[in-house]
Amino acid sequence: MTPTINLWPLLGVAVIIAGFVLRFNPMLVVIVTAVTTALAAGFPLDRILATIGTGFIKTRNLPLIILLPLAVIGLLERHGLRQHAQNWISGIRSATAGRLLVVYLAARQLTAAIGLTSLGGHPQMVRPLLAPMAEGAAEARHGKLPERVRHKLRAFCAATDNVGLFFGEDIFVAFGAVVLMTTFLREAGIEVEPLHVALWGLPTAVCAFAIHAWRLKRLDRMLAHEVAQHGAASGEPAMPAAKGASA
Repeated sequence: MTPTINLWPLLGVAVIIAGFVLRFNPMLVVIVTAVTTALAAGFPLDRILATIGTGFIKTRNLPLIILLPLAVIGLLERHGLRQHAQNWISGIRSATAGRLLVVYLAARQLTAAIGLTSLGGHPQMVRPLLAPMAEGAAEARHGKLPERVRHKLRAFCAATDNVGLFFGEDIFVAFGAVVLMTTFLREAGIEVEPLHVALWGLPTAVCAFAIHAWRLKRLDRMLAHEVAQHGAASGEPAMPAAKGASA
């Protein structure tokens, strides 16, 4: 006899989709979704409240973990972290924005491959350090950057962090996606070791590094071209490129 499956708890999926489509407060949407799913599953009210309370107790330190580093980074920025990063990189004659980002891409991918995914990131690394250093290296070679070029350079910094993290963590054997795939395959009767899945992520990671590094190699030439175009359009004299800028 086939057991009856209760599909009413799937109402929670509809609630969360509707909430995000209508752009309601995400926290409110999640809470309403949880309550809707629990009620549809036949949970009593006291069990729902107990489950929500248990989850809150287990994650009550999470806001502190997230907000404390942001406060530290904000304090460092207030005391000139961005300016010191720009001045330091500007003093290295061989440094260019493209070369700097290639080095960061390699470091980000390698550290993510061994599970150190928190060493980088947009709020703690890209905004306070990587982007100012890239801007400082570009300004040392091309002069003052137009706002459009500056924002494009910042976008390249953010993209470099994303590419390094996304394709680097796939090589880590304890990464959640690797564990999920091996568990799913094992339940389907296919025995696969997490190490084998991680090793098969190596070709993709190498290709991602090569492709994005090639884009970063072209970045210095693109910056020089766009700054020169802006200078010609505004009538400002173009700053002569430093030796080796197109390398």
